[in-house]
Amino acid sequence: MSRRTPRPWGTAAPRITSASPCPCGLPAAYGECCGRFHSGSAAAPTCEALMRSRYAAFVVQDAAYLLRTWHPETRPPGVDFDPAMRWVGLDILETTEGSAFHSTGTVTFRAHYTDDGRPDSLHEKSRFARHEGAWVYTTAVFVD
Repeated sequence: MSRRTPRPWGTAAPRITSASPCPCGLPAAYGECCGRFHSGSAAAPTCEALMRSRYAAFVVQDAAYLLRTWHPETRPPGVDFDPAMRWVGLDILETTEGSAFHSTGTVTFRAHYTDDGRPDSLHEKSRFARHEGAWVYTTAVFVD
């Protein structure tokens, strides 16, 4: 989600424990929600669950999860995190398809962040597909 060049004087990701509220915004602890997807103990069952878990991965700076859930045809070689950026909230605006009965789906969302303390947001429509039985992120269109 960060399109900026990272600064060399980085700061650590916020400390999230398994008992912390999940950053994705659902009313569950991180360990019971997106943390189980990040650890690999469960797979996201829908494209919306994958979108939420990928947002949470940006919050906790879990590059390995982001790369693992990116379609191999569109996956970048790595993920850089901007140390001045803090993800602070996620609004799911629309979901199309993306259930256990589909092979593709989309999630339109607004991700809120601060950049050097200034609030902003990212409005995006992400596309997802099944790859080897699991949901993966393929591409996105920035809405504004």
